[in-house]
Amino acid sequence: MEDIRGRVTKNGIRIYEDADFAGMRAAGRCAAEILDMVAQYVRPGVTTALLDDFIREEIERRGVVSATIGYKGYQHASCISVNHVVCHGIPGAKILADGDILNVDVTVIVDGWFGDTSRMYVAGSVPRKAERLIEVTVESLMRGIAAAKPGNTFGDIGYAIQSFVEANRMSVVRDFCGHGLGRVFHAPPNVLHYGRPGTGAVLEEGMIFTIEPMVNLGRPETKVLADDWTAVTRDKSLSAQFEHSVGITATGCEIFTLSPAGKFHPTWS
Repeated sequence: MEDIRGRVTKNGIRIYEDADFAGMRAAGRCAAEILDMVAQYVRPGVTTALLDDFIREEIERRGVVSATIGYKGYQHASCISVNHVVCHGIPGAKILADGDILNVDVTVIVDGWFGDTSRMYVAGSVPRKAERLIEVTVESLMRGIAAAKPGNTFGDIGYAIQSFVEANRMSVVRDFCGHGLGRVFHAPPNVLHYGRPGTGAVLEEGMIFTIEPMVNLGRPETKVLADDWTAVTRDKSLSAQFEHSVGITATGCEIFTLSPAGKFHPTWS
């Protein structure tokens, strides 16, 4: 049988070796541990800058590297997206209010490997419509992950996410997608969170990428603000996102960014 490890597919997707998965496990666990620790600080009255300061300090304490500080001029250790911000929210003076929902996205580099993950948090008590959005979004991610196995296609992943979200009368953002990673931050493939079964590249053992659906309560359209980073829903509807880094195995996929403390979902307590 042909040894496929270490090669690049015709679609430009790298096939990683078994030993590389160990590097991704370490990087993914580090990022997930940091997000576990953030949970205790998310509450009404706290600024998003304070959350980012904690993340920066924790990255430094661990002796690892932030992948986002200096990336294309970005100067923060996280992206923090509140309420109708879809992704790439810039930490700052924004004070969290009771009922705000927020996505915190962290990427660290550990011994050259990139660990990329994000999850939702709630400041105070969560409104029912926001709670339902969060439930649908995290379930859509897990359905996408369940479809990530050898022989399936990237279209199967997208369809698993899109069909579930739309059945719940919500929409999948199309302007942003998941991506390959490993020893680089972004690489082929683009992992769309919508699609048709059986379309796109075929999944092979050794592929490593993120799945990170963004789901809106309203329409899927987004716009990027004048800061060239912050993406918001055009209709001002709430948005949520969850992200895992995964690697395709012989029988399915391995999630590198599982929460060691079981805090991936904001209602963990």
